[in-house]
Order: sequence, then C-alpha cells, then structure tokens
Amino acid sequence: MNPFEMVFAIIVIVTIGSVLKARFGVHKDKGGNEAYRGNAADSASAIENARLRDEVRALKERVQVLERVITDTEGSVRLDREIESLRDKN
Repeated sequence: MNPFEMVFAIIVIVTIGSVLKARFGVHKDKGGNEAYRGNAADSASAIENARLRDEVRALKERVQVLERVITDTEGSVRLDREIESLRDKN
C-alpha cells in the first residue's frame, strides 16, 4: 500500500466515523467533550408517548367505572349517580 492510498483510507474512515456520530446525536461542546444530545424528534416522541400513556390511564379508569356500573346490583339510583359523576368529569 503506497502512502497516498493510506491517507485516502484514513480520510474515508474518519469521514464515516463523523457521519455515524452525527447520525446518532453525538456532538462536541466548546471544551471538545463529546456528549449525546437527543434530537428534537426524540423529545417530541417522548412527549407524545407520555400524553398517550396519560390518555390510556384515563380510559382505563373510565372503563373500570363503567364495569362497576354495569355489574352493580343496588339498583338504578346508584346507576344515576355514577352517570352523573362521569358527566361532571368531562
């Protein structure tokens, strides 16, 4: 391998490494330290996931109340109270 091929191979390896670091979110700060910095898409998806978890939790609570209302044997008085409490939550 002559020196020019070696220099070319080093440049290619460094370039591929730089592209991979940028792709996975590794950036250098002013001090030259490398740190992972998540993309805006990562934080947006995390926010969306949290919102969806909250929504699923609320829906599970509503289903639990509806199951309790349906299986209730005390009569229509309690059914009316449960329906009104559901209306008040919205």
